[in-house]
Amino acid sequence: MNSLLLRGGRVIDPCHPGSGDTRDVVVRDGVIAAPQPGERHDETVDATGCVVMAGGIDLHTHIGGGKVNLARLLMAEDHRDGANPYPLPSNPLELASCGTCAPGTLATGYRYVEMGYTAAFEPAMVPSNARHAHMEMGDVPVLDHGAYVMLGSDELFLQLLAEGGPNLRNFSLIRDYTAWTIHASKAMGVKVVNPAGISAFKFNQRKLDVDEQHVRWQVTPRQVVHTLARALRELGVPHPLHIHGSNLGVAGNIQSTLETIAALEGLPAHLTHIQFHAYGTEGPKKFSSAALQLAEAVNAHPEISIDVGQIMFGQTVTASGDTMRQYAQSGLANPRKWVGADIEAMAGCGVVPFRYREQSYVNALQWVIGLEIFLSVKNPWQVVLTTDHPNGGPFTSYPHLIRLLMDRSFRDEQLAKLHPDVAANCALKSMTRELTLEEIAVMTRAGPARLLGLKDRGHLGEGAAADIAVYREDADREAMFRTPEHVFKDGIPVARAGRVIATPVGGTHFIEPGYDTAVEKTLRRHWAAHGSVNFDHVAIGKDELCRCCNGGRLLPTECFEGSGS
Repeated sequence: MNSLLLRGGRVIDPCHPGSGDTRDVVVRDGVIAAPQPGERHDETVDATGCVVMAGGIDLHTHIGGGKVNLARLLMAEDHRDGANPYPLPSNPLELASCGTCAPGTLATGYRYVEMGYTAAFEPAMVPSNARHAHMEMGDVPVLDHGAYVMLGSDELFLQLLAEGGPNLRNFSLIRDYTAWTIHASKAMGVKVVNPAGISAFKFNQRKLDVDEQHVRWQVTPRQVVHTLARALRELGVPHPLHIHGSNLGVAGNIQSTLETIAALEGLPAHLTHIQFHAYGTEGPKKFSSAALQLAEAVNAHPEISIDVGQIMFGQTVTASGDTMRQYAQSGLANPRKWVGADIEAMAGCGVVPFRYREQSYVNALQWVIGLEIFLSVKNPWQVVLTTDHPNGGPFTSYPHLIRLLMDRSFRDEQLAKLHPDVAANCALKSMTRELTLEEIAVMTRAGPARLLGLKDRGHLGEGAAADIAVYREDADREAMFRTPEHVFKDGIPVARAGRVIATPVGGTHFIEPGYDTAVEKTLRRHWAAHGSVNFDHVAIGKDELCRCCNGGRLLPTECFEGSGS
């Protein structure tokens, strides 16, 4: 039995009483355990003057799959220093890998672990591309990982929805199709991107409002969202429907966002990168913040959770399944290049490089809107800290974002640098709230774990996996969260003082909801007519998943009680 003692740290663990107290943390065989009087430990770490938290969990970050690789190919300048390659890492444990906007798989793991993160979830896995996505995530060292599979713009789902009629006579078939897709792709949940809009774009529609009909299937985004949310609820899938809403980035899209919440009719859902969906049309430029309106809706709906998708100034690349909106934004590409793709009539893909600028009115207002949302939603358990990596900015900017949220004077200094019309007129300038360490722990650890149904992650209670980050107390919260003193993955030291010291293989989170296998008759016919893969080879088995993920542990998550799974 291996044991570790973290002695004398201030433990921030919002899931349990006594969060913020100074106490010891004991690890036995990779699991948090109760201290025993007189117990001797194989290793003791002095955490005096440090904050001890569970390892960070990124609920929404694009780290694997087809469009991520397209982003890497498109952004060659992100992987070279002019005409020359970047120098090899000085750390002999790190293999050659680089990039910031679209880092390679190895660099992704190294940079996350150096900040104290131990898990990350890819939010847009296409069923026909699931093996590729799992193999890329499996190549990311240290991090546990999982993915949400895309539904709601694929032709079969829309066909079934249309055939069901207004009373959705075939709902059980749609529910079983949803469950089969999750099971076959070994996903953690379902994401819908621009509901029905990706498909509508292929039929030459250039927008699709929440109650606007798809020109081919005559169904609406409202129907898509409600049907998927209901299906996941009945299947007992822990993570609620992950929604990339209609009209991303469009002035006035707050109305679409509020209508999407209404369409759910009280069903739980997670609205992702919500900053891009919280725009009004007020003011001379007809583009304004609707953050307070959005926060009011979230505060009134405890069944709704959000991640923000904060934008960070500088160069990045936007990579999204929302072909409709990426096509519309392609003229703003910086550098001037972009890629669009379709994947077997299941989903889309658009990759557009972009540079966010402080003196751009629109970019400055986007920055403000994200922070206003963070500071206006009352319950931190409803908010997850993200930049929608890489769309709003690289995940490596998280320490800077945390400082903005915890330090008003620093936030005001940054606000003063922005486009003067934004700095002078935004609600942010009068917001005095500073997030606490407890709230940061919720938004980056405990909250994501709860939303994903990960009962043994995101906290430091007995029986939890020993994923731990130890940060030296520092008034400069950016410096504090950028370089933890110690990081442990399942009790193994993996980083020290910002340097990777071990690279174990991460595990794969997934769920397996039950379904009526009769649905496979419908699926077999559809794949035979429209797919390029034999239906018998579509589903990923557990042995194959293990091989895809470099032999990492398989971490199945239970569906919640009361479901039909």
